[in-house]
Amino acid sequence: MPPARRPPPRLPNHSIAAAPTLLLLLLLLLLLSPPAATAAQHHRHHTTGDGVVISQADYQGLQAIKHDLSDPYGFLRSWNDSGLAACSGAWAGIKCVLGSVVAITLPWRGLGGTLSARGLGQLVRLRRLSLHDNAIAGPVPPSLGFLPDLRGLYLFNNRFSGALPASIGACVALQAFDASNNRLTGAIPAAVANSTRLIRLNLSRNEFSDVIPVEVVASASLMFLDLSYNNLSGPIPDAFAGSDKSPSSTSKLILEDDDSSSNDKEAITGSYHLVFLSLAHNSLDGPIPESLTKLIKLQQLDLAGNMLNGTIPAQLAALSDLKALDLSGNTLAGEIPPGLDNLTATLQSFNVSYNNLSGAAPSSLARKFGEPAFTGNVLLCGYSASTPCPASPSPAPASPAEEPRGRGGRKFSRKALVLIVAGIVVGVLVLLLLCCLLLCFLSRNKRSSSTTAAGTRSGKQAAKEAGGAGAGAAAAGRGEKPGSGAAEVESGGDVGGKLVHFDGPLAFTADDLLCATAEIMGKSTYGTLKKASAKTDVYSLGVIILELLTGKSPADSTNGMDLPQWVASIVKEEWTSEVFDLELMRDAAAAAGTTAGDELMDTLKLALHCVDPAPAVRPEAREVLRQLEQIRPGPEGGAGPSEEGGAAHVPAASASAEDDE
Repeated sequence: MPPARRPPPRLPNHSIAAAPTLLLLLLLLLLLSPPAATAAQHHRHHTTGDGVVISQADYQGLQAIKHDLSDPYGFLRSWNDSGLAACSGAWAGIKCVLGSVVAITLPWRGLGGTLSARGLGQLVRLRRLSLHDNAIAGPVPPSLGFLPDLRGLYLFNNRFSGALPASIGACVALQAFDASNNRLTGAIPAAVANSTRLIRLNLSRNEFSDVIPVEVVASASLMFLDLSYNNLSGPIPDAFAGSDKSPSSTSKLILEDDDSSSNDKEAITGSYHLVFLSLAHNSLDGPIPESLTKLIKLQQLDLAGNMLNGTIPAQLAALSDLKALDLSGNTLAGEIPPGLDNLTATLQSFNVSYNNLSGAAPSSLARKFGEPAFTGNVLLCGYSASTPCPASPSPAPASPAEEPRGRGGRKFSRKALVLIVAGIVVGVLVLLLLCCLLLCFLSRNKRSSSTTAAGTRSGKQAAKEAGGAGAGAAAAGRGEKPGSGAAEVESGGDVGGKLVHFDGPLAFTADDLLCATAEIMGKSTYGTLKKASAKTDVYSLGVIILELLTGKSPADSTNGMDLPQWVASIVKEEWTSEVFDLELMRDAAAAAGTTAGDELMDTLKLALHCVDPAPAVRPEAREVLRQLEQIRPGPEGGAGPSEEGGAAHVPAASASAEDDE
């Protein structure tokens, strides 16, 4: 007989009630377990020193960028393969926010190689890319278009080549783009101005060709536009923002603070206008567009070195903020608008030389800027003492019915007119007679002088022959031939240079010796000073400092300019970084890190102060020594780290764009 089956145990009532709760907890654990495990594994591989996790995509992107760059000075050695401390400041030039790379700042590092397109495309949160003043070559990566948050792109002073990718137009948040001083070619893509926040665009000193895109000059947000030193051709588009012809003149620009968490936005209509415009040294033709004269905030306008024609627009006189105007080296004709005289107080630089201008130069401008600003215009007058304007034209001849009138409206009789003409004729005859008498007197004196000189020469020749005979006899007595070299020397022969009679004292002053030395050196801008002074010594010291900074010899001529003029022209064009010797920059960067830029800049400013054309402006030697001691790195002095690669290169407009980031 089988044993009786026991009934299954029954759970208490409270356990049955808790079963659904336990099931829910178990399901939650199962759902949360895989992400937790993945996060733990990710944390283990790419956690930074401060506990922030760098994303896998950003880590791989940085490693790809490092792989394609050459790093002779080891600045990227901190970018380790483990990804540790990538966002804690240990990785050189890297800045992160919440584990995403938002900035790569590596200027003046001597980097070479190419810029990885794959690596950049993975940094989707990147806001700032600053690689200026290196030696990076190759194309500009098209993957920049995958970076919608990119606001600052600084690639100037490198060796990038090829066409500029149109994909940059996808960077809708772009505020500053500087790719100047590279080897970029092809046409400037119109999409480069797609961003409604673009404030600064600098593509100067490349090899761009074709025409200037209308979309670029029509940008309502641009404050700084530099397309100089390219191969651009065609007319300047007549569509500058703010004019009636601009397609975007009525558009609104929305600005948003990058670092602010608030949602406050400011709508601005027509308040953004170009402040700096340079299209110099291209092959542009046609007239100066009318819309350009409506840029009321314009401070610097440089159109030099093109083939512009037509006249200088009179509306330029309405640009009351204009500080620099350069229209030199074109084919502009007509008169200089007299209204430009009203800008004399604000203008700091003015040049209309080498055009086809005519008429009288505005007096105030001529007094302030002198002959160099107007030279090369054959028909222009009144800008210097050597180019006076002709007298005002005589009034129209009187009609036959009218008789000539004297002062006060009194009529001249025929007899008076005959007497006046006769007096003029007599005066001319008397003047001619005096000239003839003077010529006769001068010719008589000349004949008398020549007779006296002939007698003197005859006496000297006789003495020379007598002396020669005596010397020959003495030589023959010593057994020498009369025609030998010794005899000729003793007889005053012409074996050596001729002796010159000198009536002055044989004692020379230090100033005489300095002048003689300068003349022996030949024609040179460094050896013709007639008086030595402390100011000339300071000038010489400035030239020596410039020679050390640039690596150039003071005697070298660059485009017809000596060393101080060449450096001053480069600084004036805001390309200061081009002045310094490359080896000097690399050594300074390797030794002093990011402070090298300011030390070089301060030394350059001091040298330019020393070679100022006005001696009174040059500093004293003690002041030069004091400033050099302040610039010297160490605990006693030295400048702090510089902002984005030199203030001379980045005007105020671009500096504000960089500060926003």
